[in-house]
Amino acid sequence: MSQNRTFSFEFFPPKTPEGVAKLRTTRQQLAQFKPEFFSVTFGAGGTTRDGTLAAVLEIQGEGHAAAPHLSCIGSTRESIAAILQEYRNHGIRHIVALRGDIPSGMVGIGEFRYANELVAFIREQHGDWFHIEVAAYPEYHPQAVSATADIDNFVRKVEAGADAAITQYFYNADAYFHFVDAVRAKGVEIPIVPGLMPIANFSQLARFSDACGAEIPRWLRLKLQAYGDDIASIRALGLDVVTELGDKLLTGGAPGLHFYTLNQAGLVSTVWQRLGL
Repeated sequence: MSQNRTFSFEFFPPKTPEGVAKLRTTRQQLAQFKPEFFSVTFGAGGTTRDGTLAAVLEIQGEGHAAAPHLSCIGSTRESIAAILQEYRNHGIRHIVALRGDIPSGMVGIGEFRYANELVAFIREQHGDWFHIEVAAYPEYHPQAVSATADIDNFVRKVEAGADAAITQYFYNADAYFHFVDAVRAKGVEIPIVPGLMPIANFSQLARFSDACGAEIPRWLRLKLQAYGDDIASIRALGLDVVTELGDKLLTGGAPGLHFYTLNQAGLVSTVWQRLGL
């Protein structure tokens, strides 16, 4: 099994001073695992632009690699160009390029319709300055017209200049392996790192999953539902499920893992230790 694996942790930009302090503590706990990078999400239409940059600069200032997310929906070429230049001025070399969700009530979707257009624009403006990650959907994007169309979409992002991909979270390892086989058959060779989401809270997970098209297997959903408000049992089952999934993915040749932390260190740290990383 290759040891050149990439492990990364994702945060969202905190909105309050308490959130900033809490994220600092979370980051200190996760930094001991020496991840390849920390990524920081970006609100639809640039709503968290300043928060994303502030978090990334703080991470960099602590001596860690950081990758801001950049979503293009609802943006102009001019506004995206300004953000890219700002990142470059700060020495940021790594970006997670996304289309982003269309906020409800948004009238115009802006000058970029798809992530491949954003990737092409970044390359056109900055050549190879940025290492570009894109998103992959093993269970297919919820708005994709078909599985085939979604695969083609992914291939377009890679052809536009993506260096690597991070997947949406999922709980079915086969979905990941089938997706990788399908895009490899289309000539895609970039690393596709699976995203893992620890399970802390069933109602929150169900809400996220319904919104992003990630499937909670029926047996898992029913078992989690049956625990009701028994948080300890939900977390114990979640730790078993996510650890087993991570193990299956790494054993099957996944090039690393990307953890959706929700700005919490506890469950991620436990999964990390259980996987023997």
